[in-house]
Amino acid sequence: MKKKSLLLITTVVITGLFLISWMVPQEQKKPTPWEVPEKYKKMENTYKDDASLNKVGKMLYAKHCKSCHGNRGLGDGPMAKNLETFSGNFSSEEFQNQSDGVLFYKSFIGRDEMPNYEKKIPDDEDRWAIINFLRTFKK
Repeated sequence: MKKKSLLLITTVVITGLFLISWMVPQEQKKPTPWEVPEKYKKMENTYKDDASLNKVGKMLYAKHCKSCHGNRGLGDGPMAKNLETFSGNFSSEEFQNQSDGVLFYKSFIGRDEMPNYEKKIPDDEDRWAIINFLRTFKK
């Protein structure tokens, strides 16, 4: 009887530890550097000073980006934990120092786990609205 109880407790503890190991978030990889074509590096945001687009950018961000990148762009959205690579912190100096064209490329052309949004967000004004909204995440 004592051996059965000990075996049962040991089995429960080992099973519990195994299950917990699956629930603890695994370390995500740091993204590799992007190869951004020169065309995008030089691209100018033609809507940079259009404050009226902020609501549009916020709405589109909530619809298309928030699930991975989070409410405040910290890379902590509900889907982020399912990614192999950290989705980035939009409030970081490193992110904010990138040109608008580079952000445009990364946001809409994508690569790897970052999907292409050219068909989902076909309008350039909407795309720039999102880029402008990303700029509001500055620390």
